Amino acid sequence: MSVTDLTREFVEIPSHEDETAAGDLLEEWLRRETAAEVTRDEVGNVLARKGVGEETLALVGHHDVVAPAESQVVAGGDEYVVEERDGRLYGRGTADMKGAVAAAAIAFRDADPAGELVFASFVGEEVGGIGARHAIENGFAPDYAIVGEGSTGYSVPGVTDVAVAHKGRRGSTITARGERAHASEQEAGENAIYRASDAVDGVRNLEAPTVEVAGERLAGSIVVTEIEGGTAMNVVPDRCELTVDERTVPGERAALERVEELEGVEWTIDQDLPPMECGDEAFAEAVLEAADGAQSGSPQLVTKPHATDAGWLARAGTECVICGPSEPGEAHTDTESVSIAVLERCVDLYRRSAETWPQ
Repeated sequence: MSVTDLTREFVEIPSHEDETAAGDLLEEWLRRETAAEVTRDEVGNVLARKGVGEETLALVGHHDVVAPAESQVVAGGDEYVVEERDGRLYGRGTADMKGAVAAAAIAFRDADPAGELVFASFVGEEVGGIGARHAIENGFAPDYAIVGEGSTGYSVPGVTDVAVAHKGRRGSTITARGERAHASEQEAGENAIYRASDAVDGVRNLEAPTVEVAGERLAGSIVVTEIEGGTAMNVVPDRCELTVDERTVPGERAALERVEELEGVEWTIDQDLPPMECGDEAFAEAVLEAADGAQSGSPQLVTKPHATDAGWLARAGTECVICGPSEPGEAHTDTESVSIAVLERCVDLYRRSAETWPQ
């Protein structure tokens, strides 16, 4: 079975609400096509192991997707539409990231690994890394991982690069509390919106950290994105809420906790997807060498703006890089697609990496 055939079969299976059927396909394929030890955990993660060695390399992806557009679902049916034209496969999940998972599965099957090789496809990546976090909490701890999220076209169009860092995301809520009063007697109350306004000023004055990775400037950001407060035109409000979107970088965080120094202001973290930075130069260079050998272009070490499951793995101690077929602007779109030639390239790239690392 070619990577195109496996990707097509995999993409056809809906997995934006229930990933069970997609996991079934992966599990059955691995049991049929390999002699590896294949397991399926309580949340639906699919894992397979083969080879021996003191160090472990994992090929990592996820088989959940975001909800498809109407045009990406077969009319009158449940299957997703998959179309091939102009050397590309179109459909929900082709780029993010069933194509990469298919490439990793075939590379896993075909490789004669230098050490222990693990294939892992997680559930729930699109909703905060549910599957990766469950696996880590239950002992999933490879020494190294290639996460197959998109890294193609970052240095120049068409070249599959190796990402050695990415931003994280912290989403939080700032709640300002006051005391309600009639608007004609505002001095009798405490205006929560005014307190929230002070918090907004505090956020605007924070400096988001910036780090240098692989010769690139990886800049964080912090921005107030929503505000809600008040109950009526003639009432001094006793509550006002702000939401804050923060893009984090490895090693540093903006001092958002300072808003709690303001009277009546509380800060709550709602989501914290960790950033990632590869700390093993030799590993990054080995994957870069494999990427160079798998294509005619000249890949580079790059950074990504998006959080991935590599963040959770890196936080747990796994050295990670990101290397996959998806290009910027493809994931989560109504015209999502992936290059067939790049899928084939990634099979070769992953196989080369598995056969040369650990060194």
